[in-house]
Amino acid sequence: MDNLNQDVVLEEKDNKNDISEEILSIESDEVLDQEEQKSIDKLIEDYSHFSRQELLNEITTLSNSENIEQMKMRSNLVRNAFRDLTQKEIEQKKKDFVEAGNNEEDFVEEDDNLTIEFNKQYAIYKEKRQKYLDEQEQIKMENVQKKNSILEELKQLLDSDESLKDIYDKFNKIQERWKEIGQVPRAEINNLWQNYHFLIEKFYDKVKINRELRELDLKKNLDAKIALCEKVEELLLEPSINKSFKALQEIHQKWKEIGGVPQDKNEEIWERFKKASDTINNRRQQYYESIKADLETNLLAKKALCDKAEEILKKERNTIKQWTNDGGDLSELLKLWKTIGPVPQKDNEEIWKRFKGSLNEFFALRKDVLKEFKAQQEMNFTKKNELCLKAEALSQSTQWKKTTEEFKKLRQQWKEVGGVSKKLSEELWNRFQNACNTFFENKAKAYLDRKEEEGKNIAKKQEIINQVRDFSFGDNKEENLNTIKDFQRQWSEVGYINQVERERLQKEFRKIIDEHFEKLRIDKIDNKIDNIIQNTSSSQGGKPSNKIKTTLTNKKNELVAQLRTLENNVGFFSHSKQSNLLKEEFEKKIENIKKEIALYDVKIKAIGKEIANKDVNKQDDNKEKETSNNAKEELEDKKEE
Repeated sequence: MDNLNQDVVLEEKDNKNDISEEILSIESDEVLDQEEQKSIDKLIEDYSHFSRQELLNEITTLSNSENIEQMKMRSNLVRNAFRDLTQKEIEQKKKDFVEAGNNEEDFVEEDDNLTIEFNKQYAIYKEKRQKYLDEQEQIKMENVQKKNSILEELKQLLDSDESLKDIYDKFNKIQERWKEIGQVPRAEINNLWQNYHFLIEKFYDKVKINRELRELDLKKNLDAKIALCEKVEELLLEPSINKSFKALQEIHQKWKEIGGVPQDKNEEIWERFKKASDTINNRRQQYYESIKADLETNLLAKKALCDKAEEILKKERNTIKQWTNDGGDLSELLKLWKTIGPVPQKDNEEIWKRFKGSLNEFFALRKDVLKEFKAQQEMNFTKKNELCLKAEALSQSTQWKKTTEEFKKLRQQWKEVGGVSKKLSEELWNRFQNACNTFFENKAKAYLDRKEEEGKNIAKKQEIINQVRDFSFGDNKEENLNTIKDFQRQWSEVGYINQVERERLQKEFRKIIDEHFEKLRIDKIDNKIDNIIQNTSSSQGGKPSNKIKTTLTNKKNELVAQLRTLENNVGFFSHSKQSNLLKEEFEKKIENIKKEIALYDVKIKAIGKEIANKDVNKQDDNKEKETSNNAKEELEDKKEE
């Protein structure tokens, strides 16, 4: 091969080193696509709702799978979720252990059956994955041996004395075999490539292929590299950055394995290939930079949501409405969280654990509060149901004043009882209100009827007043007295009248009656005394007056003795709240005894008068007694009114 062709190969070799080795040395999975990150976030979210048994089932399924890449991505997420749940259970057990009165230092963590089985299945996965990695590494090492073997064949071919055609055929087969060999360890790539192309160049020098054959070979290489340029340019339309970059790596590997091209096309084809590659690399670099910025922005946003969730968690809540509102706010934060994109992989698990921890703690506390609230509502339901039963029992009562007070108490008790569930609250209230309404409607109707009756009673008493006012006495004193008694009897038989009207009419009636008594020259006081005498005699079974007087005097003396004893004892009470109460009771007893003594004095006085006037005509005495009885009835009517 002449110097021109050799220069083509060497120049191309130098250019290829500028980009191909750089591309092949970059780790292709150092940053995840947004879609891939979303997929991982979705898995994290899903696994956070799994129970420990469900997570065990998942790791068992993964450990039995042959898809190593899927196992690698999912197994670690399952393990993290299982560890979180296990740690929570351990913390709860420790809390229960301490609350039971034990020392926290005495608590011993023990793996349960689920943990033991999970670790067993996870170990199976790790063993499989390590075996897979070992196998891949073994394959790569075998590929190194295969390529070294091809290099040895190339060296032997350089020393061969066979015909040009045979040598060239073997050379082409060697190249094909070289391309078919798979990946080798990254550390071996550059050394193998340099040795391979060194021997290729030596081969061309050794066999001195004629220019026409070389140009044909260079044209063949040019067509192959044009096809690779087209593939790289097609990658510009690939939306996935990772897919396009991985494909670019493979294309660069193939580019390195293709020989030289005509010198006049070398720079052109290389620039085309490099430009498309640079575009993909730049797009990848820009994407990673923008992704990195977005990841950091998303991290700040999620930290802000964590802060807000923790602020809500620390709030003091005294009502169910506050718990409900704060729960709604946290749910809104969770919705907002899901709209935020991924964060740096190293921070993803920690930030989610922080946010999820606040939510879990809040809703666990709210669950306990709602449980207590439900129990309180059930207790309130029982109390309000009892009030409904009481109200319904009183709804048909006709004791208007007393029952009205009872309903006031029931309403106050109803206000003091707390709330019940919404679906029962209206039903209970309607029951209670209907019972109240039934009573007060009956009461209102009764008062209307009573008002009508009262009007009639006022008219009746007014008519009696008019009759008494228009009455003229005759000569017969006894008939006059009987007529007045009849008026008083009619007056007392009239039904209910309100207090104001009753007092007005009674005053007017008594005034007219008193005027008639004055006309009849009846001494009211004497009537009263005679009435007392008559009552006293009747109560003593008609005993002689002297014996009655003696009996009354003895009873009076007994009361006087009691009065002296009580008055002496009152002076012994000290000044205290309890003593004052006892003192008041004693003073009431003293006052009542004084009243009874005064009544006995009147009775004794009346008996004395009876004895003094025992010679009075019996008929006149009877008339006087009738007059006295009439006076008594009058006094009792006044008292009653």
